[in-house]
Amino acid sequence: MYIPRKMEKTALQLMEGFPCLAVTGARQSGKTTLARFLFPEKPYVSLEDPDRREFAENDPRSFLDRFPDGALFDEAQRVPSLFSYLQGRVDLDGRMGLFVLTGSQHFHLLENITQSLAGRTALLQLPPFSFDELRGAVLLPESADEAILSGGYPPLHTRKVERAAWFANYTATYLERDVRSILNVRDLSTFQRFLRLCSGRAGQLVNFSSLAGECGVVHNTAKAWFSILEAGSIVFLVRPYFRNFNKRLLQTPKLYFHDTGLLCHLLGIRSEEQLETHPLRGAVFENMVAVELLKARLNEGREPELYFWRDRSGFEIDFLIENDGFLDAVEVKSGKTVTREFFRAIGRWKEIAGKNAGKTFLIYGGDEEYEREGHSVLSWRNAGGIAGACR
Repeated sequence: MYIPRKMEKTALQLMEGFPCLAVTGARQSGKTTLARFLFPEKPYVSLEDPDRREFAENDPRSFLDRFPDGALFDEAQRVPSLFSYLQGRVDLDGRMGLFVLTGSQHFHLLENITQSLAGRTALLQLPPFSFDELRGAVLLPESADEAILSGGYPPLHTRKVERAAWFANYTATYLERDVRSILNVRDLSTFQRFLRLCSGRAGQLVNFSSLAGECGVVHNTAKAWFSILEAGSIVFLVRPYFRNFNKRLLQTPKLYFHDTGLLCHLLGIRSEEQLETHPLRGAVFENMVAVELLKARLNEGREPELYFWRDRSGFEIDFLIENDGFLDAVEVKSGKTVTREFFRAIGRWKEIAGKNAGKTFLIYGGDEEYEREGHSVLSWRNAGGIAGACR
């Protein structure tokens, strides 16, 4: 079952102007499915296959000679030496849209592209399903809590699979394959504890010293491990906005997970009843909005450009998005009933930002949508639509 992806148009447009297209992202986000659907005429080669990988490593010229009109190389980062030969091939050929590369290890794939294929490759990061994509396939859950628990990984929406078992297997596979292949982590249980500690800090300022201390590792190890989680599209950072408007601002970024289903699994939340009363429900709901905003921009091939604002007095705006010289503000509330209190922060933000203030949005846990006091009130279902509205 193929579910249409918002990234399709972007990928096809980029293939018209670049010899290569690289699609990266988390494991099981649908990279191979998307690439094979968009480019069915291209021969598909999985470089996870030992025989094909050995051929590509030992005789790259003969390997590439088999694909005079290009190909789709899955998990391309598995053969780093191939990239230099790809450079020579595309430069000699001159055609656009020859090769499609996919990879689950963003850092390694990007490193190889930067070294050998810079200027020749368009790079896209495919996230798991967005709410817009699930709604288009009539698969979006009815409640915000169920949507949070399900997350966006395609297998959980296209197969009959038990959620807790799938996430348990996904976590184990990620630890065994990606972590061992990138870092020499002798004690995987310690790394797994680090991952769970990160989940407990979703939506909060990240403190590597605190994480390191609780995990029993040194500060630099905690930072290195976090970088691996970023490279694997497990977590991401939202940084504070840099303009001070004569205010003293915090400089520490906030931590979020790319998938709320995985986040809930790591937190031990298995049901809507648990989530409804969980002390971190507000942070998890905020994480859901953050990742929907991120997905909307990634699917259009745009830089995330997502920030938050917090000054030394504790005043905070959940998210800021730059838009044509203005700053659009997003306030997030998990409650289903909108109250006047919900608008206090974005109202004050307009006073602080002055002429730099753009549109203001309130995303909440309810269903109705309307304008109130000059602010757009949006349901959780349309969180990702703000990215388009902010252009």
